[in-house]
Amino acid sequence: MPENQEKLASKFGVILKKYSFLTSLPVHIFLFVVTFITTLIAGISWTTGSIGPYTFTDLVSGLPYAVSVLFMLSSHEFGHYFAAKYHKVKATLPYYIPFPPLPGFFNFGTMGAVIKTKSPVLNNKAMFDIGIAGPLAGFIACLILIIYGFLNLPGEDYILAIHPDYFSPEYGIQGVSLAFGDTILFSFLRNILTEPGQFIPPMSEIYHYPYLCVGWFGLFVTAMNMVPVGQLDGGHIVYSMFGSKKHEAIASISMIVLGILGFIGVIDNFLELDLGIGWIGWLFWAIILLFVIKIKHPPVRDYYILDTKRMILGYISIFILVVSFSPTPFLVTIN
Repeated sequence: MPENQEKLASKFGVILKKYSFLTSLPVHIFLFVVTFITTLIAGISWTTGSIGPYTFTDLVSGLPYAVSVLFMLSSHEFGHYFAAKYHKVKATLPYYIPFPPLPGFFNFGTMGAVIKTKSPVLNNKAMFDIGIAGPLAGFIACLILIIYGFLNLPGEDYILAIHPDYFSPEYGIQGVSLAFGDTILFSFLRNILTEPGQFIPPMSEIYHYPYLCVGWFGLFVTAMNMVPVGQLDGGHIVYSMFGSKKHEAIASISMIVLGILGFIGVIDNFLELDLGIGWIGWLFWAIILLFVIKIKHPPVRDYYILDTKRMILGYISIFILVVSFSPTPFLVTIN
């Protein structure tokens, strides 16, 4: 094991012993319950437009969103968890991260979920399996949600219950408008799963539809994690497939792309050019990757050439990144 990995493993072991209560089952359950509550409230806000106070009926209306979010997050994190167990890498159960459902504040009720490995990953085959299992499981969960959402779209009465003036010429003239950015996959599924003449919500209203909203959000998170940089899931996969030199080159190109999209978003935001591409958030994400995650992937003790099955899965994961990525995931306009 490289010396730097030994030091990190030793430090992490000391921290785990000192704060062992943080790995206990009650902590995981507590965070899960709190995240369920915050996503439940966020779901009510997204699907009804109401910021409270809420009735029991309102709470029921938030269930599809909350359950969908926890299903998507759990699929991703338990994918990592079971892959780690398969390779005998010690790992914690998922830590669900709640986010306060602040009235009028743009949030999904959660900042995601994470697991922590408690022993080093000694070879790139194990690194690949653990890295790819989460995104693949999470991606399948997103597919299920989006397909179900498009196959069970409510009629116009649903959106009119939220926005009674939706079809009036004055709708949206004043106020702030939020639109989710389309992706190749989301657009493809919308086109093949809906029928001509059917009311299909535009991307500016998707957040009112819990299954579509969570499915889209899951693709967004998957794309962020699949960027092939450092120790992101995408970084683990590309490093394991191609080695450190090619990984570093691919990671550098990815950082440049994120930086360009972020810079375009900044220019578009301040000059109001309405370019329709770029997002300032990609610039912030690039900065986090550069200074926190780091571009390079740390070496593993043993490096092997991956077998054909793993390489095919790796290329599939790159395809998932392409079809899930949105150059402009969020578009906020003030009318």
